[in-house]
Amino acid sequence: MEGKENKELFALIGRNISYSFSRGYFADKFSDLGLDNHSYVNFDLESLKELTVKISENKEVLKGMNVTIPYKLEIFDFLDEVDKEAEKVGAVNTIKIEKDGKLIGYNTDVYGFQKSLEPLLKQHHKHALILGTGGASKAVAHVLETLNIEFAFVSRNKKDNESYLTYNELNSELMNKYFLIINCTPLGTYPDIEKAPNIPYLCLNEKHLLYDLIYNPSETTFLKEGKERGATIKNGLEMLEQQAEKAWEIWNK
Repeated sequence: MEGKENKELFALIGRNISYSFSRGYFADKFSDLGLDNHSYVNFDLESLKELTVKISENKEVLKGMNVTIPYKLEIFDFLDEVDKEAEKVGAVNTIKIEKDGKLIGYNTDVYGFQKSLEPLLKQHHKHALILGTGGASKAVAHVLETLNIEFAFVSRNKKDNESYLTYNELNSELMNKYFLIINCTPLGTYPDIEKAPNIPYLCLNEKHLLYDLIYNPSETTFLKEGKERGATIKNGLEMLEQQAEKAWEIWNK
């Protein structure tokens, strides 16, 4: 069993998640609050089918979970209820476990992303490119809608959705329209730090704002390329921290 009987256990669900800072963030938080009976672990699952066993093994102590790549959409099948905003977004990244064992899904990525993005926005950030179409991109799209910023998804191919742009279609004309670019793909995450989305970096300038949901490394190749051309850059660490605080609030309400 992961966690002792007298403990309150929290977990991160994902695949290949040793890079994640969540465990360290909550370990520090529990230490600061003097919560010696709280712990946070990684449920690194090859398949989400393994989740039922993990929950069963820890049912006496498990109180809440976060969800990361690649399970933010698939997790819906395991939930008893979904919060209205998470349902609207179409992705869940936080789960509260009720006393009766019910699993309730929430999305705190929306809160974290909006809180960290808004201070950086300028008048000319009217249009955005969202790189990637997974669960995190849905939270980003929801925030952009709220902020009245028009956006387009960029995917590797058209088969995902005919309205998506492909990386091959990105040209100087589009890059001079879309001054906000958000990377929601895992490209560039540690240890594969040399990787980056295939956008025309030569078209970037000081008007661009590049936001990467990745925070490990703190400056991805995507962000470095933007910085070299005068763009404003932001990694996902503040978003992680803000969404984690929101999750903590949900687990304790």
